[in-house]
Amino acid sequence: MRGSRFASAAVIAVCDGTRLAGLITIENLLAAPTGTAVGAVMDPDPPTIAGHQDQEAAVWEALRHEEPGLAVVDAEGRWLGLIPPRRLLTVLLQEHDEDVARVSGYLKSATGARTATVEPIGRRLWHRLPWLLVGLVGAMLAAGVVDIFHGELEREVLIAFFIPGVVYLADAVGTQTEALVIRGLAVGVGVRRIVYRESVTGLLIGLLIAVVSYPLTLTFWGAPDVSLAVAISLLAACSVAAVVAMGLPWTMSKLKIDPAFGSGPLATVVQDLLSILIYLGVTALVVT
Repeated sequence: MRGSRFASAAVIAVCDGTRLAGLITIENLLAAPTGTAVGAVMDPDPPTIAGHQDQEAAVWEALRHEEPGLAVVDAEGRWLGLIPPRRLLTVLLQEHDEDVARVSGYLKSATGARTATVEPIGRRLWHRLPWLLVGLVGAMLAAGVVDIFHGELEREVLIAFFIPGVVYLADAVGTQTEALVIRGLAVGVGVRRIVYRESVTGLLIGLLIAVVSYPLTLTFWGAPDVSLAVAISLLAACSVAAVVAMGLPWTMSKLKIDPAFGSGPLATVVQDLLSILIYLGVTALVVT
């Protein structure tokens, strides 16, 4: 090795023909007494990577073996090359950056999170305003939905008193579900693993809120038909909100759109429209 220049000499590969037999660290090689056999100082079961193995798992395997390098072999164990320590550190830094980004609710890297924090006003507006404009359109649509039921509202003005409550409670359920889904996506938990339990949870929450709301509204306002409409609407709106809150972040992640930016405003618009439509539709059928 003297007189030669290597990209890295931290670890030396020992081959039996074309197959990898083991790895020797430069420290063990220098410390070995003269005449020591190679097999006595090498690691006969070194960490290797082959095919499309996850790079983070491979690096951690190298660390577990306390090896400064990672051998690359083909499917038959033939020696192809060595990943040096500097490259292993680069991989660890990249994976760390991704992990931090995921915990923060981003899907790509922490660089995007840092950029979003310090970006200029123009970029901030570009990232946020489109979603808020969608919200403005949703508000106009909600006003149109209310206008469709203006006859029922004129006949029983008490119906209007509960619109904010139904919308708020459905939004609250949806926000909780949405936060859980985005957090799950950030750490690699797919929506399919939580869709059943979260759907049932939303249904049970809606049922419990409905059971509590009926006697309360009946006691204070004394209108059984309106109280029944409110209870049914809360059950339906909370259940639907949980489904919407799961579907939108999942859809955005599939479209490579960061759900941390868009799913909140969009989910709010969709949930509010559905909640108002459900409530006024139910009152039109129940309230006489």
